[in-house]
Amino acid sequence: MRQRIAVVGAGPAGLTFARVLHRHGHPVTVLERDPSPAARPPGGTLDLHRGLGQLALEKAGLAAEFAALSRPEGQAMRIHAPDGTVLRDWRPHPDDRANPEIDRGRLRDLLLGPLDVRWGRAVTRVAPGPDVRIHFADGREETYDLVAGADGAWSRTRPALSPATPHYTGVTVLETSLDDIDTRHPDLARLIGDGSLAVYGANRSLVAQRGSGGHVKVYARFRAPLDWHTDLDLTDPEAVRTYALSLYAGWTTPALALLHHGTAFTHRPVHTLPVTHTWPHTPGLTLLGDAAHLMPPLGAGANLAMLEGAELAESLLSRTPVPTFEKQMWARAAKWATITTAGLQRLVSPDPMEAIAHFDEVQPS
Repeated sequence: MRQRIAVVGAGPAGLTFARVLHRHGHPVTVLERDPSPAARPPGGTLDLHRGLGQLALEKAGLAAEFAALSRPEGQAMRIHAPDGTVLRDWRPHPDDRANPEIDRGRLRDLLLGPLDVRWGRAVTRVAPGPDVRIHFADGREETYDLVAGADGAWSRTRPALSPATPHYTGVTVLETSLDDIDTRHPDLARLIGDGSLAVYGANRSLVAQRGSGGHVKVYARFRAPLDWHTDLDLTDPEAVRTYALSLYAGWTTPALALLHHGTAFTHRPVHTLPVTHTWPHTPGLTLLGDAAHLMPPLGAGANLAMLEGAELAESLLSRTPVPTFEKQMWARAAKWATITTAGLQRLVSPDPMEAIAHFDEVQPS
């Protein structure tokens, strides 16, 4: 009899896991708390690395579809000083597909494909045992032979395996966006170019990242205590805009225009799990992606999550023991968590030139 398998969370990790199993004819139940795919904005854009996210899509049989949807030109990166001085202007070669960009929404739709996702199934906790029991917010329960928790930073699955909880890094982000930038703000569109624009100052930065269809995400990243907004109404866009502009007072006008023209603001404090997070192997239960190894959002997390999802699926299909998969995942995740933790320190540093040095070290020649 085939194993009854469920994955909690319809993000990149969970969907890749399910898609690889589906490709090989093995049913899997995908449980997602959002009531529908359109319940909330899908987010910005992701760069999928060759050997990580792209390899995962190959394992899912989706490499050709990804190539058609992705934007290799989105790898371009410009770095300015707060006074507008151009410090770096890196553009990829026309055939460079090392880290092409794809909108999160397009990636989700690509992975969803024929999968049967059970939307609106909010998991409250998971209990290990001979049959792993999933408890839902509506009071219902279901049992499975194997449950993979891919339910993100504040995972409801993780407590069944580990007492670890995310801790605040001291860096927070205000996210906003600009729509139809090529028509409405052509000067900013030219400034950003085909990929991203980053402006680094002391303990703060502004990053604008182009998506498809003239959509741009803007991230104001700065150091602050977790309760920095005690006297600020985060639901008031104009109040948040005024505060954000005060943080970047004196910066060049085009950089400030990214905040002036932004729409609603979303507060995203940066949390992480311990770099070496592991757990005692528990039969029938494991974790993927941010649920397993939450790290700073510097381009590695989604890539690792997708590859882990694909590899766990292949492990199950080949009857490789789950502990063997977990040990491989832990070692790779610890390496990338160390890299991204150090990277966050350099990208939001008292010395802005640390960010430039970091870019020079990680950017291909």
